[in-house]
Amino acid sequence: MPENSNLSVLIVDPNPSMRGNLHNMLNQAAISKVEYAVSAGTAIRLLTKKSFDIILCEYDLGSGTEAQDGQQLLEDLRHHELVKPWTIFIMLTSEAIHGKVVSAAELSPSDYILKPFTVDVLSGRIARAIERRAIFLPAYQLMDKGDLQGAVKACLAAEAKHPRLAADFARLRAELQLSLGHWQDAQQIYLDMLATRPMAWVHLGLARTLFEQQRHEEVAEALGVLIEQNPRFMAAYDLLAQNHEAMGQQLQAKKILEDAVTISPHVVRRLRRLGGMAFESGDIGAAERSYKQVVIKAKYSEFRDPEDHVNLVKTLVKKGDAPQASGVLRDMERSLRGGANVEACRAISAAMLHELAGNDLAAAHELQQAASAAGMAQGLSTRLKIGLVQSCLKNNLDDAAAEVMMKMVNETDSSVSMEQAVDVFEKAGRHDLAKGLGQQIKNQVQELLEDAAGKTESGEFKGAVFMLRQALRRTPGNMPVLFASVEAILRQLNMLGWEPVLAEQLVEQLRVIRKIDPTHPKLESLKNQYEATQHKYGIAT
Repeated sequence: MPENSNLSVLIVDPNPSMRGNLHNMLNQAAISKVEYAVSAGTAIRLLTKKSFDIILCEYDLGSGTEAQDGQQLLEDLRHHELVKPWTIFIMLTSEAIHGKVVSAAELSPSDYILKPFTVDVLSGRIARAIERRAIFLPAYQLMDKGDLQGAVKACLAAEAKHPRLAADFARLRAELQLSLGHWQDAQQIYLDMLATRPMAWVHLGLARTLFEQQRHEEVAEALGVLIEQNPRFMAAYDLLAQNHEAMGQQLQAKKILEDAVTISPHVVRRLRRLGGMAFESGDIGAAERSYKQVVIKAKYSEFRDPEDHVNLVKTLVKKGDAPQASGVLRDMERSLRGGANVEACRAISAAMLHELAGNDLAAAHELQQAASAAGMAQGLSTRLKIGLVQSCLKNNLDDAAAEVMMKMVNETDSSVSMEQAVDVFEKAGRHDLAKGLGQQIKNQVQELLEDAAGKTESGEFKGAVFMLRQALRRTPGNMPVLFASVEAILRQLNMLGWEPVLAEQLVEQLRVIRKIDPTHPKLESLKNQYEATQHKYGIAT
């Protein structure tokens, strides 16, 4: 099979004899670029550095605190985008495990191979996966570029050529429509699929579309039935908990997540969410149990986060347990590598302990340290930084609070708008600071508008669009900025060529304008201009 000679394969298996057997089989199938990982952590470390065409993964990766199974590894890899959509992931399972896993997995591997198997079975499955990848590759590549509308069209075209894969293409189209925010289009695809493939993931997808349309009672009913029929379908528990939260039913949401953690106790993301939900609902005991598990399990994870220690310290401080909280802080200092993120988390934790002891001066000093470190940190959560702002305000560190908030607002990928930032200060009873912060952000937005106008005049159309995107992120409902942004995108599309992702942004901005003021006189003109631009490039309206 000379066509296999360029394929690279990663074997993930803790058993050395099984790794050797698989390597020999791959050699017989003319595949020689083979590497090993003996655990989920080893695989993750390797995949952060290089990519592989194929991953052959044993489902049972061992037992113990740090153990993940193959399905959990796959979910981690996709969640953190360490594998491309076209990476072939083949799970190796026993027949008993296959029966449990295949019905409960929302994120399915490319294939399952039941043990024991022969080299002919392995090479045949690889050949089939390679053929399938080639069929899906045009859609995957468009997804990788961010062109989701183009990917939908590629799916439809490929589906017509390969009707045997119609269900798989329909599933991908539905997921793309969900990503685009086209809930009703996705809903119709799932409804059509129910007639021929009433699989668990179809019911889950349909529930997702209902959730996005805020049809919460229907979601609760549908997911209740789904979980009853598929009690190990973990993604259904997650969505049901989210649905209860959206309905203001915090206790029910917490109970659902507790049930999910009982069934699947190793998923750190779910434990984090349960800890946060328990803390907010006042169940400090449940929050402590969850956060302790997060800290223990994340210790062996490649995705370790110092914020886990902060959450546990916060819970123990709320409980009044200074000795345990101090122990968690010492563990953070001892076991995590230094850096701005760790320093910010360490200082926030130390400040909470000083506050518990009544040492306000020491707490204020640590909060000042935390604010300085947060300014240099990368990837700290918005929740943690807003908590830091609130603590600074409580301790009369006005300048530090304002500085942290402004840096949040000014981050390119920030989700914090002017309205949200001002609200934090208003709720702290600091109307004076809220007013000053709001004015500062308004001045920034005005400067961005002027800079965008200058770039437009000098023909820097992409620069103008970027400036207006930043202004719009700070003030999402600002009508002058929305209109300026739509007009700037239209100019760029007309002058520099069609870009599907940019066109989608324009359509979304028109939708926002229509929602704010459906009778605005400029709406129809902009809509007509956009359709003329589509016609210019032969894009179907």
